[in-house]
Amino acid sequence: MAGAAGSSWSSLLLAAVAVALAVAAAPSLAGDPDYLQDICVADLNSEVKVNGFPCKANATADDFFSGVLASPGAAANTTTGAVVTGANVEKVPGLNTLGVSLARIDYAPGGLNPPHTHPRATEVVFVLYGELDVGFVTTANKLLSRTISQGDVFVFPRGLVHFQRNTGDKPAAVVSAFNSQLPGTQSIAATLFAASPAVPDAVLAKAFQIDDEEVDKIKAKFAPKKT
Repeated sequence: MAGAAGSSWSSLLLAAVAVALAVAAAPSLAGDPDYLQDICVADLNSEVKVNGFPCKANATADDFFSGVLASPGAAANTTTGAVVTGANVEKVPGLNTLGVSLARIDYAPGGLNPPHTHPRATEVVFVLYGELDVGFVTTANKLLSRTISQGDVFVFPRGLVHFQRNTGDKPAAVVSAFNSQLPGTQSIAATLFAASPAVPDAVLAKAFQIDDEEVDKIKAKFAPKKT
């Protein structure tokens, strides 16, 4: 009987150890929970392709610095009246593997940052000056929107379609923070009507409930300007 009891306890102990190991191992399957080195400055010229950028051998303080957000962008010279200036890993190589980046968005009076998504990041905007109507659309097609002004913060969840529009008669600007070194941007209209190769007219016509002629007119508006 004692032998049987000992065997039973041994089995339970082994089972408990197996469960503990399985639980401990599960997070590691999703990726490294901690950085494996202090820094990994992006080698933007490397021919090696990885998920991110390979590390360059010699880092300097300049790899972690940029003045790219210091000056307003020329929003009035754009079609939509808004311009985005990014401070991501492509501009600040020291951001590689750190999972954060910034951008500055400048808006002319009435300017619009058109409906778009960031497939790899949630965005938080902080209003430097001006007043904006902002909003995002959930997957249940519910619009959550409000007006924000200097000093306000608004959050756009990762992957959801969102926009910002300057409602005032003066310029506006925000600083955006992202939880990705390279959040990516897909502007809905440009993505669909200016893709190369082109999205078939029949697909767009049926999706937007318009005819092929209207599709061609819209595509023409997004065609590269001839110089």
